Amino acid sequence: MDHNIQEYYETAIAVAKEAGEVVKDGFYKEKKVDIKTSFADLVTETDQAVEQLIMSRFSSKFPTHKFIGEETVAGGKKCEFTDDPTWIVDPVDGTMNFVHGIPHVSISIALAINKEIVVGIVHCPILDTMYTAMKGQGAMCNGKKISVSKISDLSQSVVIIEGGNARSGNEAKTKSNNHLKIIQSSHGIRAYGSAAIDMCHVARGQGEAYIEYGIHIWDIAAGILIVQEAGGVVADPKGGPVDLVSRRIVCASSKAIVGQISAIVEHIDLERD
Repeated sequence: MDHNIQEYYETAIAVAKEAGEVVKDGFYKEKKVDIKTSFADLVTETDQAVEQLIMSRFSSKFPTHKFIGEETVAGGKKCEFTDDPTWIVDPVDGTMNFVHGIPHVSISIALAINKEIVVGIVHCPILDTMYTAMKGQGAMCNGKKISVSKISDLSQSVVIIEGGNARSGNEAKTKSNNHLKIIQSSHGIRAYGSAAIDMCHVARGQGEAYIEYGIHIWDIAAGILIVQEAGGVVADPKGGPVDLVSRRIVCASSKAIVGQISAIVEHIDLERD
């Protein structure tokens, strides 16, 4: 089957813009917040409304395509990642930021065909910033080409990290230890509260690396392509190519930094998506 990637790309941009208006509307209103898996894992009416909007638009235009969405999976639907054209969506990446009025909130939309990401869109409606990428065509921010940092030494790098939802137990302890090791080996760390935005910072050279354990396919799918198309490297922290459903990722401006980070952190194995 032939695929019109340009059409998919343009449709995704249009849908992201429409969804962004819903996010902006909800951002400045009083929010109804529910707890999913823990007090640190939140969902709002906006998350659900945006996902339904995006699903509706893609289902109408591309009825044979599959769909993986954060809130759909949270509602009990199994995450099935196959070779079929599949839209992978996080309707509000950075829900905690959204709830607290912090503007680092994004809509992440990716399209995978044969399990390869061919379209990636990260729209930050409150920041009025949109990152876009199409396989083989480079990455852009608000229509202008972007590229990763030229720094290739961890000691001169800013590394983006996140705490995730784990607040106790071995996972939380290991993450804390890893963060300390990274601080001791780099210029410093940053955390923006949205995996998609974190990866886009690496893509545009505002930080040299990002590593996280505990993320999901919808958090990283669009960012993977954007980083790669900006000249960056995306990998499994344990070595080898990134596995979208392994729930772990490292990306950086260079293969050298990926290797330097992977060598100092303790790796965490998590249940797959």
